[in-house]
Amino acid sequence: MFNHGYVPPAQYRTTERYIAYTDAFSRNGYMLLRPDYRGHGSSEGEARGGYGNEDYVTDVLNAFASVRRHPNADPERVGMWGHSMGGYITLRSMAISPAIKAGVIWGGVVGSYPDLIYNWGRTPAVSTPTAAQSRSWRNVLVRDYGTPEESPGFWASISANTYVQDLGGPIQLHHGSADSSVPVQMSITLDRQIREIGGPVELFTYSGDDHDISGNLGTALNRSVAFFDAHVKRG
Repeated sequence: MFNHGYVPPAQYRTTERYIAYTDAFSRNGYMLLRPDYRGHGSSEGEARGGYGNEDYVTDVLNAFASVRRHPNADPERVGMWGHSMGGYITLRSMAISPAIKAGVIWGGVVGSYPDLIYNWGRTPAVSTPTAAQSRSWRNVLVRDYGTPEESPGFWASISANTYVQDLGGPIQLHHGSADSSVPVQMSITLDRQIREIGGPVELFTYSGDDHDISGNLGTALNRSVAFFDAHVKRG
């Protein structure tokens, strides 16, 4: 299962982008599905975004269940790969389904929800948002549940990082140190959190590289395929 990162739904095309990435797995004997999240490509439904609701994770888990029933698939040897927002989806999916034997995440949005609010991307949630801000997932959640300081239990409950002990398999993390889209600290922190509970994890950082790890693409792809070979193909 191959979970792509954020592409504006109006610009998304099923057969564009990530071709070199998917090809690396296909050429090494993997049957690969790259799902179109709802509202993307020819998929039905409304694209409501990845972080303020469960839509995309639900779509991926449903697709995962379907592909395991394919006559050419081995349902006991299935892994998941994710980039950026797809890394967020991969981590959450692995915390939910023990059937995912291994996961590889590149430049993943894998921080806790407080981290996503205060240390990533857009302006942090404010007490008096503008009309546009009030519609963002950050401000909707703060409006409905209070800030992380006011409701720490809620914010922990929706963060996949809280459930790393439930991961069904090992994870390999890749992140460019000069990633301007997702801070490398997210992967560093997740690596530490998994190690603290004795879980299997690998972290590769690439000095000066970007969100797509374009400067070390071949190396990162080879490492990813080798990880799947060890934990999925031969697992």
